[in-house]
Amino acid sequence: MLIIAEKINIMSKTIGPAMRERNAKPVQELALAEVAGGARALDLNLGPGTKDGPAMMEWLVKTVEEVVEDSIQLCLDTKNIEAMEAGLKVVTKHKPMINSTNADIEVLDKYMPVAAMYDADIIALAMTSAGIPRDCNERLENAAMIMAKAMEHGVGLERIYLDPLVLPIGVAQQDAMEVVETIRQFQMLNDPPMKSVVGLSNIYNGTPKELHSRMGFTFLAMLAAAGLTAAIADSLDAKLMAVVKTVEVLKNEMLYAASYLDDILVRV
Repeated sequence: MLIIAEKINIMSKTIGPAMRERNAKPVQELALAEVAGGARALDLNLGPGTKDGPAMMEWLVKTVEEVVEDSIQLCLDTKNIEAMEAGLKVVTKHKPMINSTNADIEVLDKYMPVAAMYDADIIALAMTSAGIPRDCNERLENAAMIMAKAMEHGVGLERIYLDPLVLPIGVAQQDAMEVVETIRQFQMLNDPPMKSVVGLSNIYNGTPKELHSRMGFTFLAMLAAAGLTAAIADSLDAKLMAVVKTVEVLKNEMLYAASYLDDILVRV
């Protein structure tokens, strides 16, 4: 499973100031720690990116690429498409990822050409501006629109990561199983199966901190059993990453070896 580490975020009280001040050291140290924790992609989140967005994203991509291996994918996360393109232009290692579009036609017509131009993977939320999807069927309808627009703009379906939109357990408890079923159904939309991704921390937003790991890794195991491909998650959470590795072994995606599990279990 692809873990996209989530902590390089302009909203962070610790890393946000370093990004604004162009202080490379904290950003690079966090990137290396996330990779050491097991992440194979790093989410670089500028949020709206309305102030100095293009220059900041360009700096951020270059700063992170200085220290990570060529195999680490950068996931550029901003609502500012100019900032997104500024970052995509300077990626020199692994093919980048765009985070994200939704299923609105006008948004897809804006982001899919960018994904095609820069040969980027793209996360696509199975929702529209009309509101949060009510169930699995609405998510599948939105996914079909995303797939159609991807093909129209020359983006291979293998480059799409469909996001069913995870809602907090405290406000939409009944929706958790709709998401699990949606992940299962996403695989039926294409051959080979469509890739999928979730923002894992959404499930425990608003819950007591002591429940975060338990809620996160339990839900992740359920999603993995349904066929989840990737998760935006905290790769510094050793318990969560131990679950990721164990799931890979149990799903026969990784050859069992005690040493494969030992290197992370000793940190739990």
